[in-house]
Amino acid sequence: MTPMNLTAVFMKVPEGYVGFVEELPGANTQGSTLDEARSNLREAVALVLDANRAMSEQSLEGAAVIRETFVHPRHEAGRSDPPPGTLRVRVSARRR
Repeated sequence: MTPMNLTAVFMKVPEGYVGFVEELPGANTQGSTLDEARSNLREAVALVLDANRAMSEQSLEGAAVIRETFVHPRHEAGRSDPPPGTLRVRVSARRR
């Protein structure tokens, strides 16, 4: 699996915390505590990625396509550790 560094943003609200990922629209959540919001955000990211993958597979069903792992140059191995507060997500490439 290739690690992908995404930026998690959390904001204190009267009910606890809300959080979202800047680079991934639709990945947002809330929690009573910061730890709960972090945990919920990891789950939200996984759900968004799975849903996007499923929609892509459905729309491409029957089409001749090439699937390959894409690594953005800023995220290649050998880069320095992400700044504090960065949400690390492992993304696995599925091949067909």
